[in-house]
Amino acid sequence: MSSPASAGDIIRIGTRGSALALAQTGVVAAAVAKASGREVEIVTVATEGDHSTESLASLGGTGVFASALREALIGEACDLIVHSLKDLPTAGYPGLRIGAVPRRADARDALCARDGLTLEALPAGSRIGTGSPRRAAQLRGSRPDLSVVDIRGNIDTRLRKVEAGELDAVVLAAAGLTRIGRLDAVTEFFELGRWATAPGQGALAIEVREGNSAPFATMLKTIDHPTTRLAVFAERAVLARLEAGCAAPIGASAVIDGELLFLTATVYAPDGSSSLTSSHALVLEGSAAERAALPWELGDRVADELLELGAADIAPLGAAS
Repeated sequence: MSSPASAGDIIRIGTRGSALALAQTGVVAAAVAKASGREVEIVTVATEGDHSTESLASLGGTGVFASALREALIGEACDLIVHSLKDLPTAGYPGLRIGAVPRRADARDALCARDGLTLEALPAGSRIGTGSPRRAAQLRGSRPDLSVVDIRGNIDTRLRKVEAGELDAVVLAAAGLTRIGRLDAVTEFFELGRWATAPGQGALAIEVREGNSAPFATMLKTIDHPTTRLAVFAERAVLARLEAGCAAPIGASAVIDGELLFLTATVYAPDGSSSLTSSHALVLEGSAAERAALPWELGDRVADELLELGAADIAPLGAAS
C-alpha cells in the first residue's frame, strides 16, 4: 500500500476513466500543481457505474460513481479524488471530507437534437434520450407527446445515437459538453429559471482524507471557491433533508446576490404530470462557522416547505411528510 504524500512527493489524484472525468480532473490537476508547486499524477479508478449497463435508478443512483473512488482514497491509492458534485451522495463518508469546491461551470442543461431543432420544434413522437429521472420528468411535463428513452453511456456515445438516427435528441449537462469540447452539438440551452437542474450540477468536489488534509490545507484553500461552495451546499441540503438520492426527480438552484443566498428547488412527479416548487433566502452573516451552516439551514427550510406541500406524495422520497 502506498504511503500518504508528504512535502516534495507527487500528489496523486484519483478519478474515473471517462473522457469527461479525465478532462475535468486535468483542470483540477493543473490547479493543484500551480497551488502546491508539486508534481501531480492522475490515477484512474474503475467504478460500478462505468461498467454496468443498468439504468442509474436501478443501480441506486449516481452514487455508484463515487464509492470506488472513495475506497481508493481510503486505501491510500491516491491523495485526492475528484467528483462531479452532482454525482456525490449527500451523506458523509467516514474518514473523508470535501476539501475544496472549485468555481462552478455552466449549471444549465442543453438539448442536442438532429437538424438543429429546439425542444419546441421537435415533431410529435420524437425519441429523446436521457438517463436522468429528473430530466425525464421535465421532458414529459413539457412535451408529453415525445417518447423519452432511458439511455446510458458517455457524452460521445449519447451524441452518436443522435447522429446515427437512433434518437432525435438527447439532454446533457452544458458543463460536461464544455469540458470535452462538444458545445458544437448543442441546439438549445435550457435557462435555469424555467428548467431546474441537479443539485451541484456544473460543480466539482475535491475529496481528501481527514487525517491527511493538513499538508494540503493551503493548496485546497487556494482552489476552493467560497461562493460556489455556499450555493451547491444549499442545493445538496435539499436532497439530504428529503432523503432523496442523486438520481431523484429534483432540481435545485442557489445563487448569491450581495449578502443574500437564494435557493429554489422543485420536486417532479416521475411522469411529469405535476411539480412543486419552494424558494427562500437567507442573509449571509455571522462568524465563519455560522456562515458555513447557513446553506444547510436554508436547504432544510426549502425542503420542509416542499414536504408540507406534498412532495413525498408525488415523488419517491425517503423523508416523512
